[in-house]
Amino acid sequence: MSAAPVARLDVAIAQVRSTKGQIRVCLTADPANFPTCIDDARAAVRSVPAGQRTVSFDGLPRGGYAVAVIHDENGNHKLDTFAGIPREGFGFSRDPAIGFGPPSFAAARFPLAGDADRQQLRMRYIL
Repeated sequence: MSAAPVARLDVAIAQVRSTKGQIRVCLTADPANFPTCIDDARAAVRSVPAGQRTVSFDGLPRGGYAVAVIHDENGNHKLDTFAGIPREGFGFSRDPAIGFGPPSFAAARFPLAGDADRQQLRMRYIL
């Protein structure tokens, strides 16, 4: 019996407006838990200093994933909003159009099919 194929994913984050706080990255294959990863035991969640622009995930099963990123500038472990509008930065894999609320899992989904992949995310700031 052979082991399940595994892959590496590097997430590069561009246009971070400052080095204050943390970058929080959520990687999930579960549409029901995108973009927060709160109830997803198989999600990969990382927090890194905001000055770090690449986050790596090793040993991932191949399949479809989506990534959500927030720039938690004040370190309170959440995306701060005012009247439902994000006050901190956010970004998603595949850089989907943003309307009211986060994009769907399908809009941010990408295949992880080979041994390694790289996703480039662009941070967005509204306020």
